[in-house]
Amino acid sequence: MNGVHDMGGMDGFGTVEPEPNEPMFHAEWEGRVLAMVRAMGAAGAFNIDTSRFYRETLPPDIYLSISYYQKWRLGLEVMLIDKGYVAAQDIAAGHAVESAKPLKHGKFKLDDVERIMVRGKFGRTAPAPAKFKPGDRVRAKNMHPATHTRLPRYTRGHVGVVERNLGCNVFPDSAAMEAGENPQWLYTVVFDGAELWGSDADPTVKISIDAFEPYLEAV
Repeated sequence: MNGVHDMGGMDGFGTVEPEPNEPMFHAEWEGRVLAMVRAMGAAGAFNIDTSRFYRETLPPDIYLSISYYQKWRLGLEVMLIDKGYVAAQDIAAGHAVESAKPLKHGKFKLDDVERIMVRGKFGRTAPAPAKFKPGDRVRAKNMHPATHTRLPRYTRGHVGVVERNLGCNVFPDSAAMEAGENPQWLYTVVFDGAELWGSDADPTVKISIDAFEPYLEAV
């Protein structure tokens, strides 16, 4: 979907200013939010792409005015309400008011934490041969889906070169809508800065993205 979350290449937001010696968390509640999101995902309440989609749907004025983990918290609240795991009354009261919807994978113990925090594996068996190979020129489709996509808006309609085949993986666009894994080939595609940003771009700049096969068309 098109939204303020996809702000790559947009003017007016200033430079990226890294925080020297940035801590993992700036406050204790941030760590608790991360733990809740990871635990609920591992319990089967949602997948990683659905979680991203709910954060993307936060209203622009809210998205731009809150911190990273505030986005995670609000996205989690809306998602759990939509899926029936909690009620709005529970959130408002700060404790359970309605009967809870059971989770797919039950409760976790301390011994489960390490397993939960391990990154998932998303490689899958390919349903068909790859359409592209390294060196192929491809165009990122000028697409504007109403739901989740991992294709950056600033690349749409522009031509790049396939650099690497990254294998067949779960397709986020389908997974986010819980419409199945729909495995697709994934490629690293390299764009010249001038192709994306025009004649004012630094001629030495190249931008690499990882793009799924349905995002691309042959040139």
